[in-house]
Amino acid sequence: MSRTESLADYLRDQGRRKLDRVEVRDGGRNARSALALLDAAVYTRSLKDDDPFVAVLAEAGCFGPEGTGEFEPTDRVARVVRFWESGEPWQLLMAIRFALQGALT
Repeated sequence: MSRTESLADYLRDQGRRKLDRVEVRDGGRNARSALALLDAAVYTRSLKDDDPFVAVLAEAGCFGPEGTGEFEPTDRVARVVRFWESGEPWQLLMAIRFALQGALT
């Protein structure tokens, strides 16, 4: 499995989790989040493994120490994804990148 496929699978799984989450009076937050994450998963599949964003994730260790494993988000990345509610797929990827910048410097 490629790195982009692994990342897309993670985003899709998180989107499905949001769809299954039931909260009284969430105002549709979980549904919006699920749709945004599922959209980002589809978008991510269109990226190449040599995309600069994917390289940043690999540098941060999100694909294991050698950059060839399954996607395992850092705590910062997981937090961004967990609280992502809406936006374009590229906006989520930029938010992830910004969250990682502090960890890489």
